[in-house]
Amino acid sequence: SSGINAEWPLRPGTVCRAFMTGLCPHTLFTNTKMDLGECPKVHSEALRADFDEANKKKDYGFEREALSLLDEFLRQCDRKVEAAKKRLEDQELDAESETRANKVHDIAEQIGQKLAKAEQLGNEGEVEESVALLSEIEKLKSAKRQAEEEYRNNLPQPQLQQQKLRVCEVCAAYLCLYDNDRRLADHFGGKLHMGFIQIREKRNIKKKKVPTATLR
Repeated sequence: SSGINAEWPLRPGTVCRAFMTGLCPHTLFTNTKMDLGECPKVHSEALRADFDEANKKKDYGFEREALSLLDEFLRQCDRKVEAAKKRLEDQELDAESETRANKVHDIAEQIGQKLAKAEQLGNEGEVEESVALLSEIEKLKSAKRQAEEEYRNNLPQPQLQQQKLRVCEVCAAYLCLYDNDRRLADHFGGKLHMGFIQIREKRNIKKKKVPTATLR
């Protein structure tokens, strides 16, 4: 096919290396607070098909460049996570209360993740799998109610009204201890969170493909 043979898409700056090798962050976050706008480089399914064939015979270095791009994107996100954690340090409780709060958060996150997955399975027609997950969710809800009761009963009265926040390690969004199941499912099944999961998974796959010595 003419694209790769003509060599023009291989000139620096012309084609999006991340798109050519599987995933460009610009395509994931449309209409979210992380919307990156349109990618300034070329996205072409036809060229990607050409590239997939040509790349079997010659290493064009696209994987290395794409990995560098995804790494930098995730470094920026991880810096936001750390900065958000620092901002939340002044809401820290005593060690025992913090442990109880984290237990509530952990169970709530499991509920949100499983609920988002159950809805996805239901939409895909996998009814039995979806119903099985909903059964697990009911057990988790019971555990969450008990954990919340332990947390509240041992917390000083002035702190009961405080919004206990936590930072999502995947996408840097804030989660509240008192978020309901719907809010959590919307977060874990949402475009922003799922987009970051895709990027992190793609980055890990690329790291296995690209020898460390070739990375700058």
